[in-house]
Amino acid sequence: MNALLIYAHPNHASLNYAFFEAVQEGIKHNPAINEVDTIDLYEEDFNPALVFHEKKRRRDMHIDPDYEMYREKIKRADLLVFIYPIFWGRPPAMLLGFIDQNFSANFAYRHEGLLPEGLLKGKQAVCVSTMKGPGFYSRFYLGNAHKILMKRALFKFVGISKVKIFEFGGMEKKNGKQKKYLSRVRAYFRKLAK
Repeated sequence: MNALLIYAHPNHASLNYAFFEAVQEGIKHNPAINEVDTIDLYEEDFNPALVFHEKKRRRDMHIDPDYEMYREKIKRADLLVFIYPIFWGRPPAMLLGFIDQNFSANFAYRHEGLLPEGLLKGKQAVCVSTMKGPGFYSRFYLGNAHKILMKRALFKFVGISKVKIFEFGGMEKKNGKQKKYLSRVRAYFRKLAK
């Protein structure tokens, strides 16, 4: 199994980076995972802004040379792992821009009839996300908006049905939960199988 880790946080001294390292540590001890590739969106200075004009058309995004490297990494991966904070009940704009530009029509899905056909079938996805507010806030007040966005609006649409979402709330409090959650993520990736 080949894994692609997509990290979307600007600070390498952050808790999100500790989760990124925990994912890598778990994967390192998993014999089912052969190859690991990473994309650090802030480190790579990825531009999340969509640009369309007469020379750069939306319908040609699936062949846009600016995103070829990312499309190849996504194609090669059996497992897509996204590590990011939750801002305003959703992933950061940097990650959403990456999704907008790379999960494009005729690459990630095809829309020829009434319903789209996902072209990324057979892959699995894991999201590891953190937020300042308590976990129940996302579930009860926001109606699981983040999970619905990722599971239904993105992964289901592109054909990825095996999805796991870790959503850790209350992460700015120093109460020992961080270590517990880091261990949980590390253990999950050690045992993850196809």
